[in-house]
Amino acid sequence: MQRITPATACGLFDIAATRRIEQEAAAALPPHALMQRAGLAVARLAMALAPHARTIWIACGPGNNGGDGFEAAAQLQQRGFLPIVTFAGDENRLPPDAGASLQRARDAGVIFAPEPPAGCELAIDALLGIGSSRPPANAMADWLRRMHAMAAPVLSVDVPSGLNADTGVSSAAPHPGALSSRFCLSFLTLKPGLFTAQGRDAAGTVWFDDLGCSGAGEPPVARLAGAPADTPRSHASHKGSYGDVAVIGGASGMAGAALLAGSAALHAGAGRVFVGLLDASAAPVDLAQPELMLRDARSLDLSGMTAVCGCGGGTDIRAVLPRVLATAAALVLDADALNAIAVDGALQAQLASRARRGRPTVITPHPLEAARLLDCAAADIQADRLAAARKLASRYGVVAVLKGSGTVIAEGGSTPPVLNLTGNAKLATAGTGDVLAGMIGAALAAQRPPFEAAREAVWRHGRMADTWPAGAPPLTAGALARQAPC
Repeated sequence: MQRITPATACGLFDIAATRRIEQEAAAALPPHALMQRAGLAVARLAMALAPHARTIWIACGPGNNGGDGFEAAAQLQQRGFLPIVTFAGDENRLPPDAGASLQRARDAGVIFAPEPPAGCELAIDALLGIGSSRPPANAMADWLRRMHAMAAPVLSVDVPSGLNADTGVSSAAPHPGALSSRFCLSFLTLKPGLFTAQGRDAAGTVWFDDLGCSGAGEPPVARLAGAPADTPRSHASHKGSYGDVAVIGGASGMAGAALLAGSAALHAGAGRVFVGLLDASAAPVDLAQPELMLRDARSLDLSGMTAVCGCGGGTDIRAVLPRVLATAAALVLDADALNAIAVDGALQAQLASRARRGRPTVITPHPLEAARLLDCAAADIQADRLAAARKLASRYGVVAVLKGSGTVIAEGGSTPPVLNLTGNAKLATAGTGDVLAGMIGAALAAQRPPFEAAREAVWRHGRMADTWPAGAPPLTAGALARQAPC
């Protein structure tokens, strides 16, 4: 059994692949063995999470997820705990393995109750698994609501009930005031839906147990890449060794966004950083950061630079985009640059042509910007974030960084997208996206391949928020930009 952390590197598998792995494993094992292994794994993790628990409530559903719960109940009963099972289903319609597990729980003396206990030290959600196609309703919905209103921790079996294991979209009613700590034990494979969209909040801390089965023949649909390797700098290097970044943006009243991106590129290690402001009345120097070289955006020669374009650009950015797209050696497109491209077919064609010319480009949309680029609604993007990121990368010939909970990094071709596990709600403030764009620009300027530059910068950006000291002032984009990436 393995706890999944931001440093974990592994493949992620969709429901179809998981089913194939499950069927292959079940065929190679004695009857009911796979469910018994799953139940034992749930019991082991439950005992680790609540070693001094007396009462453990296990809510079981009508399928094999419920069977795993029955098995866990039997194991816990045999080890001196008091599991109380509530069952939402018809035992005469249970799958054979789940029916056998129900009988084992009864034989072990497990208490079956019509209603949840008044109190418990741990609750286990074994209601709906990856095969569910309907939202929790009636007793299931009520039990989930009660579960997440308790102070006791909640452990989900395989996936949280109602969560789509492929997309991370939850059909269960949200529990914004939930008091419980959340845990999820995923079996056989890790599923992408646990790590993006609503999956992060629903699953909480994820654990993984392959139940002694290998899925080596299945290709992953995505992956967790883990922590990037440290790349120490050669002693015999100089500012030219790490490239030039040109940040282009900062229209009237929005110079701060461009300066944030420039500051982030500087602190992420770019050799030189130019900030090309679109506001002609802007100050000629940033006294707080004199290392940033402020220029008129139209005066910069981008042919040997990595351009970071769009931060605070407003509608003025459209006038400079054709030259940026045509001449920048490498390019990060963010914010207003993406909005301009979304409504201009000529700019879209220019963007797509960069890939044919071997010019690396990274785009960093949030869901609404992605929706504009794909001519759909933001809800459509969030309904399948992996598919949306892949579509962006393929349509425009770029590396796409779809920001949000579980940021997705995708490129065209057969490379699986990466889901990022760092970051938290401290980043939900204005300007943090500008900081990320600057960090990616610094990595591109240092000659990192575009996919790796994006992946590493996203990981480090989130890691800085994760390691922000608890007693420190609130994390602002300016403070984030001035941090050396972890």
